[in-house]
Amino acid sequence: MRVIGTVGLAGSGKGEFATVAEDLDVPVVTMGDVVREACRDRGLDPAEHHGRVARDLRAENGPAAVAEASLPHIEAALEDYDAVLVDGIRSDDEVDAFEERFGEAFVLVSIEAPFEVRQRRLGERGRDEVDGDRERLAARDERERGFGLGDAMERADVTIDNTGSLESYRERVREVLS
Repeated sequence: MRVIGTVGLAGSGKGEFATVAEDLDVPVVTMGDVVREACRDRGLDPAEHHGRVARDLRAENGPAAVAEASLPHIEAALEDYDAVLVDGIRSDDEVDAFEERFGEAFVLVSIEAPFEVRQRRLGERGRDEVDGDRERLAARDERERGFGLGDAMERADVTIDNTGSLESYRERVREVLS
C-alpha cells in the first residue's frame, strides 16, 4: 500500500502528475472534490464559493478538515488498488493527518517550478482566476503559503523540479509512481 500526496503552488504541475497517475491506472483522490461536495451540500456554487467553503470547513472542523474528509475516499480506493494519489494537499496540518493515518506508506511529493514558468503555464491554460496575471498569481501564492503550503512543501519526501520538458517531467512522475 502506498498513498502518494502532491503539494505545490499553482501551475507547478500537480494536475499533470494526476493525469500521469490516471494513465497508469492509479486512482486519484482530489481534495478539492471534497470541498466542491461541501459547497453543493450547502446549496452553493462551487465555482463561486470554493475558497470560502474550504476556509469555513477548516474553521468549523480544524485545519486538517479537508484531509480528514478525504480519508474515506482514499481508504475506499485502497480496497482495490495498491497505490492512491492524493491531489491538492495545502498545509502542514493536512500532511500530519495523512502521516498519522498511513504512516510510512504515505509519501509526500513537492512539485516545484519558478514563478515565471508557473505564470506562463497559467496564462496558457486560461482557466484559473489568475490567468497569468503577475500580481494575482503573487497574491495567490501568498494566500496559499498562509495556509501552510510552504511548510508542507518543505516536508516532502521527494521533490520534483518541473522546469524541463513535459516528457522529462512525465518520466520523473512515472518513476515516483512505480
